[in-house]
Amino acid sequence: MRLKALIPAASRRAWRLALRLVGVAIVACLALVLGFTLYAVGALPPLKPWHTDRLSQEFSAYTDRNLDFDGYLKLETRLFEEMAKTIAGWDSSDEAFAFSRFNPASALSRLAEGAPFNRSFRLSPPSPVGGALLIHGLTDSPYSVLALARSLHAAGFEVTVLRVPGHGTLPSMMVEMSMGDWTAAVRIAARDVAARTPAAAPFYIGGYSTGGTLALLHTLDTLNDPALRRPDRVLLISPAISLTRVAMLAEVIDLFSVVPVPLLEKVRWQEVGAEFDPYKFNSFPVNGARQVNRATRALQRALARADESGRLARLPPVVTWQSVVDSTVGSAGVVDGLYARLQGAEHRLVLFDVNREPALRSVQRPAAAALIERVERRAYRHTVDVVTSEGGQTNEVKVLRVDPGGARSTQDTGLTWPANLVSLGHVALPFPPDDPVYGFMVGSGRDGIPSIGSWTLRGESGATTISLGSLTRLRSNPFWSLIADDVAGMAAADVGRSKP
Repeated sequence: MRLKALIPAASRRAWRLALRLVGVAIVACLALVLGFTLYAVGALPPLKPWHTDRLSQEFSAYTDRNLDFDGYLKLETRLFEEMAKTIAGWDSSDEAFAFSRFNPASALSRLAEGAPFNRSFRLSPPSPVGGALLIHGLTDSPYSVLALARSLHAAGFEVTVLRVPGHGTLPSMMVEMSMGDWTAAVRIAARDVAARTPAAAPFYIGGYSTGGTLALLHTLDTLNDPALRRPDRVLLISPAISLTRVAMLAEVIDLFSVVPVPLLEKVRWQEVGAEFDPYKFNSFPVNGARQVNRATRALQRALARADESGRLARLPPVVTWQSVVDSTVGSAGVVDGLYARLQGAEHRLVLFDVNREPALRSVQRPAAAALIERVERRAYRHTVDVVTSEGGQTNEVKVLRVDPGGARSTQDTGLTWPANLVSLGHVALPFPPDDPVYGFMVGSGRDGIPSIGSWTLRGESGATTISLGSLTRLRSNPFWSLIADDVAGMAAADVGRSKP
């Protein structure tokens, strides 16, 4: 009997439909990949040596996961020595190099005093009362959590800041980094900090942006593994909690980069920019989006498992500072993907509102206000602080606190919302307003070189190698003192509870 006769007609039709759908999906995927390839090859600027040269001494989870933190730092030293030798071989007459972060004689290098905080570092007081591990974000460097580290150090903590693999050296090193490299490095550093912190003293972990993802992932791991010390508090600034489904495209769009043709090297990159920032890469590879997407998906799975098993109830207090407007990772993920699962007054979400000046309402998008209203309406299971302004002539800044159950209180800050500041944002939150590299206050900078955050260039599009539009994005936080005071208060309270 023929096989066709044994299969019902309906089943055959279903199989044909399924095959057609698979075929359509494959064609659509190839069209997307081809479209991105044509864009990258035709529209992106020429690649420079810092996009193509690779360093061999970077940490790899595959070969280096058994290192202790001292071994990690020694490997990092060899990495930076290799980078210096590599840079010495580049064409110094290239204008792009002359004005880049890689030229030791450039104004940008002088502004950052040689950029020493591209590497892991530790701040140690004479008699530590606690220990903390801080982790920077994607494309960033340890400098992005320097102000937070200094606040904890001033409170008596020994603070270790980890340089995450793929960062601080050349943008090209982001092309081959992996989430596995990141999590392995975090585990090595966390074990070291935990071992250095007495059992009775508070142990913190924290992070900015993707560093927040990694800090939270490690904390969830400690709920499953009794060999890992559980942090006593988690501090997050603009954490990447979840990304949109569009981020999944990063898994396939650079497919043609595997073809060994020099022109197709561009396909590895979503953005190729002038590298003028001493502590942050302006170029962005497809792999960067791929790895942070994997990290946030892993975090969501870990949160769901911990919630379903009941282990989430043992999560240490999580305190998050988040702008309601965040064009990098969004703000809804923090509200709906993290805090919707947390219960207890010790978990606190601090939201920085938009400027409530009435004259600005006509040009502001309503989504920010809608998020605040949604957070305020929901049945509270955690604490919410909203840093907001009253509007009007003084535009004074206040902190509205809503406790679990809905009880409200207001605190005066003595601060005023700058009149021309519409909102904070992702890159602004971790830096003081007078930061020498990113401060927006007039006079910010060093040795007569103005800070990047204070640049107010105007002109026609294409007149500069830097997008003029990017310079209007706020790069530092006029309300940083609220975070610093908050950290000092939490640290003092935790240290006080740890004493017999």
